[in-house]
Amino acid sequence: MPFFETNDGTRLAYEDYGTGQPIVFVASWVLNADMWEYQIPYFVERGYRCIALDRRGHGRSDRPPTGYDLDTSADDLAALLDHLDLRDALLVGHSMGGAEAAHYLARHGENRVSRVAFVSATLPFLRRTDDNPAGIPDEFLAATVAELRHDRPNWFARQAQIWFGTHLGNAVSPAVIDWMIGLCLTTSPWATTQFFRSLFHTDFRPGLREITIPALIVHGTADSSANIDLTARRTAQLIPANTYKEYPTASHGLFVTHKDQLNADLLDFLKA
Repeated sequence: MPFFETNDGTRLAYEDYGTGQPIVFVASWVLNADMWEYQIPYFVERGYRCIALDRRGHGRSDRPPTGYDLDTSADDLAALLDHLDLRDALLVGHSMGGAEAAHYLARHGENRVSRVAFVSATLPFLRRTDDNPAGIPDEFLAATVAELRHDRPNWFARQAQIWFGTHLGNAVSPAVIDWMIGLCLTTSPWATTQFFRSLFHTDFRPGLREITIPALIVHGTADSSANIDLTARRTAQLIPANTYKEYPTASHGLFVTHKDQLNADLLDFLKA
């Protein structure tokens, strides 16, 4: 597996398959490149180059003592695009990966990226403040961090069914659920809580207003991890040029439960 080194000496792992126009997949919070199992083969077989990163503290990348914040992770993503000298790339970010993609564009511009897709993204701003009264209160953050520190494996096991929306009839095997929980637990416990804090506190609204490239927003109407009224519907109001799609019955893990629909929508977006 190839690695590259960031500005602070952290070695990050990435995967790189195929040739053609590059698609850079940015994983969810606590997940790594393996989460894109149903996307990467689909696009490589259709003539695209697919790149997926294990962010710091995740998967096979280094676990340094610092850098578990959205500013640093956006800069790490920029270092990957620079390392590979990518041009005309499509950024595809899921959940926190969508926030990371948006923050990359805000901090580093659109020179290397021609399109961006926000999938179940935790945008535009989660925390409740005076100018964001619909946000989530600080008590939620404190309670979640406390639960993760008390019994992290149980927290992810409890969330898994909700994450996929199995109660809504979305068919997911027990083996897939076990696989997803296992991926979550490969992430550094410190990175898990620190990234969660940074995501909660980072306001992405100013950067979203500056996006000029075509943007695709995909979200499940039954997403319990990133409520659609708090996230996607508000994000769509901030990005001038966007293609907006809601998936009825989909929850947060739609890249598995609705993989065929998502892949087709991403392909249409690329070809538009």
